[in-house]
Amino acid sequence: MLAIEKIEHLRKESLRPITVLSGEDWGQYSQMKQLLMERIAFSTSDLSYSYFDMAETDYQEAEMDLESLPFFSDEKIVIFDNFLDLTTAKKTFLDEASLKRFEAYLENPVASTRLLILAPGKLDGKRRIVKLLKRDAQVFEAGPIKEAELRTYFQKIAHQNGLVFEKGVFDELLLKSNFDFSEIVKNLQFLTAYKKDGQVTASDVVQAIPKTLQDNIFELTQLILGGKIDMARELLRDLRLQGEDDIKLIAVMIGQFRMFIQVKILSGQGKNEQQITADLSDYLGRRVNPYQVKFALRDSRTLSLPFLKQAVADLIETDYMIKKGVYDKAYLFDLALLKIISSKSKLSAN
Repeated sequence: MLAIEKIEHLRKESLRPITVLSGEDWGQYSQMKQLLMERIAFSTSDLSYSYFDMAETDYQEAEMDLESLPFFSDEKIVIFDNFLDLTTAKKTFLDEASLKRFEAYLENPVASTRLLILAPGKLDGKRRIVKLLKRDAQVFEAGPIKEAELRTYFQKIAHQNGLVFEKGVFDELLLKSNFDFSEIVKNLQFLTAYKKDGQVTASDVVQAIPKTLQDNIFELTQLILGGKIDMARELLRDLRLQGEDDIKLIAVMIGQFRMFIQVKILSGQGKNEQQITADLSDYLGRRVNPYQVKFALRDSRTLSLPFLKQAVADLIETDYMIKKGVYDKAYLFDLALLKIISSKSKLSAN
């Protein structure tokens, strides 16, 4: 069960003396924080709650409230937000003496107080205070989620929202959201508002969800590969009007063509999608999205390695010339697109 699902089952009455919420995935952490506040029915007007932003509060002030007995109810909830001292972040708000006193509290918390610690970032497992919390507190971490778990969780959310996806369309939603937790949440909200009958098609995903820069560059690449230079120029003009810089666009395009080259080479060695995904993840030092590999294999099938290498070389040269200020960057980018289209016709697929 995901940490966010555990929070869904949480009740104010079931809070332990100390609860910690942390995590590196900011989008997931934000969703979990909002949900946690809802589950404990937090209200600024309710005097049984005390809230302290540790980035702005002197610890002595927060400490007095933490150790005092409740006045308005049998129990009280004290919230320490932005407690970065627990994380690997290069920020600390407690001096050594304050930290020692807080550690002493953790060893012997006030029975009538429920302490909620919100620490955006990765917990620093080397610190004694973190070891104490992991031993005694209830800890929720917004960490990496396996693809299968992510898929199952959001299929459940989609069902709760009354959404039914045509075959393969849910995968398109995940890919369009780049498998990012907060992006999937946002895009499901778009679809829920857009599709009142709940029946979601591939066309609905295109129409309801705003295009990302990655989407636009993918479309630009497809237009170039299809030899549709006028449509490519029109899309490029629209992106420039939206404030996108040519250097940034070129960088994303280079990334796409490099992916084509990588999967082309690995597939030529007889490797399947899973093996290619694993090899690229190991080589790049990060988890590569398997659907990126799937679509890169599909789109590079008719493209030759000489062409792909030449396309990357043309884009890198264009990037260099723009940064050197040789000519107008728009002119240089348009010229690069023409070169790529021209080389595609000359360098046929193997």
